Amino acid sequence: MHELSIAQNIVEIAEEYALKNNAEIITEIEIEVGEMSGVVVEALEFAMQSATLDTMLSKAKMDIINIKGKVKCLECKTEFFASSLFDVCPKCNSFHTEIISGKELRVKSILVE
Repeated sequence: MHELSIAQNIVEIAEEYALKNNAEIITEIEIEVGEMSGVVVEALEFAMQSATLDTMLSKAKMDIINIKGKVKCLECKTEFFASSLFDVCPKCNSFHTEIISGKELRVKSILVE
């Protein structure tokens, strides 16, 4: 379950930011997770519950924003939404694609007091 280590890294990033800004508490955090990132959102949510105990994020509101997977067909240049690299191009049925978006995994925003 690599989501636990991801959650711990998110806590470290958020606390480092809060300390640099002389904050005492983190009230909200937004995390972007792409559909093609390999992260299971439900597992990340569960891991965050554990990782935030006794931290500056223990009472923070957590929003996870899902980023849709978007790919470009390398054969016909069609761009389309996909949930995996194995989705075929709807125009030419090619499997040769590259990811445009959906691999993101980042802390988008942090609110502190």
